[in-house]
Amino acid sequence: MKQLMLGNKAVARGLYEAGCCFASSYPGTPSTEVTEELAKYDDVYCEWAPNEKVAMEAAFGASLAGRRSFCAMKHVGLNVAADPLYTMSYTGVNAGMVIVVADDAGMHSSQNEQDSRHHAIASKVPMLEPSDSAEALEFTKLAYEISEKFDTPVLLKMCTRVAHSQSVVETGTRQVPVKDYEKNIAKYVMMPGNAKKRHPVVEERTKALKEYAESGPVNRVEMGGTALGIITSSTSYQYVREVFGDTVSILKIGMANPLPDKLICDFAKKVEKLVVVEELDPIMEDHCRSLGLTVSGKDLLPVCGEFSQNLIASALGKPAAKGRALDETLPMRPPVMCPGCPHRGLFYTLKKLGCTVLGDIGCYTLGAVAPLGSMEMTLCMGASISALHGFNTIGGADSEGRTVCVIGDSTFMHSGMTGLANVAYNQSNSTVIILDNSITGMTGHQQNPTTGYNIKGDPAGKIDLEALCRSMGINRVTVVDPYNLAECEAAVKEELSAAEPSVIISRRPCALLKYVKRKPPLHVSPDKCKSCKSCMKIGCPAISMKNGKARVDATLCVGCGVCTQMCKFDAFCSDGKEEA
Repeated sequence: MKQLMLGNKAVARGLYEAGCCFASSYPGTPSTEVTEELAKYDDVYCEWAPNEKVAMEAAFGASLAGRRSFCAMKHVGLNVAADPLYTMSYTGVNAGMVIVVADDAGMHSSQNEQDSRHHAIASKVPMLEPSDSAEALEFTKLAYEISEKFDTPVLLKMCTRVAHSQSVVETGTRQVPVKDYEKNIAKYVMMPGNAKKRHPVVEERTKALKEYAESGPVNRVEMGGTALGIITSSTSYQYVREVFGDTVSILKIGMANPLPDKLICDFAKKVEKLVVVEELDPIMEDHCRSLGLTVSGKDLLPVCGEFSQNLIASALGKPAAKGRALDETLPMRPPVMCPGCPHRGLFYTLKKLGCTVLGDIGCYTLGAVAPLGSMEMTLCMGASISALHGFNTIGGADSEGRTVCVIGDSTFMHSGMTGLANVAYNQSNSTVIILDNSITGMTGHQQNPTTGYNIKGDPAGKIDLEALCRSMGINRVTVVDPYNLAECEAAVKEELSAAEPSVIISRRPCALLKYVKRKPPLHVSPDKCKSCKSCMKIGCPAISMKNGKARVDATLCVGCGVCTQMCKFDAFCSDGKEEA
């Protein structure tokens, strides 16, 4: 049956049809929907893991037991999971194992641009790269065949545009291959003596995979005009096709690692000029040069950001389509926290107290944006606590009394616990603030080990953050309501003045959760409003100034009441209608 399907959903369908039985992932845009869609199939076990490393190791265990397995993550998540990946290349697999990694060229929701093909090359693991939803389904099934044929995990590289675009796919039926587990210490126990013997196996496998890349179904030549030949892959292939049609010849690469040699050289002989069109790093271009070919690529196209049809057309001498300018210049609209966001009050308090705030990865990173502007560092998942420890250890008393870190509940479970263990063990006088909004917010409300529910919304084990922090050696653990500004301020002052490590848990559910009930929207009494604009300091999008007076958008306001604590003139009310 043919369907219009999102790229990520197509991957999930491919996993289902290929007989995947176990899936473990950590949510990360643009990969999240793969696991969410797969979880809709009741005969596939799916879970959210605390982080990507755990997810990959769990999937490896399921493969070892003889069932096809899967894990997914975004590009920076693969950094976290690199430890097991590189050694799994040595051990190989039992049943097939597929790892989806989604790159984010253009950094739509990421802290860096990173080309995951480097991980495939360095770990010597094959990587497939679909260019649309149909290939996403097809390549997922093919990945399992390659995994079992060549005894290796297989990376399936998605990107934002393929993951989040739709095209037609044709679905099939599910088949579930089963393998028996067989004890094999020499293969699966990677102590030095065994690992030394496995490395040559990996090198031989790479040679066999290169032969497969030459004639297998993943790479294909589409001959057209021979004045220009383009080597491309993924979404760039779609752009090239749209710009040039059949006026050029194309070598479409579907297997990003290992790359073929003979296929590329034979293609180069058939065209007058050779150009590589690839987003981010010049991996295929450098490979062509290593083969002695004269090729253009990054001398014409950028190494940063996403490509587009117009960008490729302009770079390669084709007229670019002209857009139509708007009659008016629209004002900038920077991202802001949602109305009623529980993080807003806490960040306002930290700014008011003049704290240095080291931050982490999550929607609360918006605490760095005006008017709050209270976060001064964000590096990677979990780094806030570790960085705070180093900052305070070097800064001593000068920084201990004014420096804190903030980290979300999901991020704390992902990689914050080890940082807190370091604080407790080495006793830096550090104040850690866990922003517990009872969900993994930034990626679209996924459950985590602190919420008490699993990926399907069923009751699950729930970690007690307070008890966890105390068990790790933190004696001072305080819980505050971020809607209560006085309570937040008192807690921050008290913990910063303490002479030992401490944790503040700022706890209130995300305002967008379905079960969170909104209070009636507030309104402003124009007679009481003195136009002091104190309420504007919290950056709530429901509050604006009109005719010199504060005004509340009733369609946005959730009645959190933080603004009422900002106003010295009691201009915000929750009863009656707004006065004229």
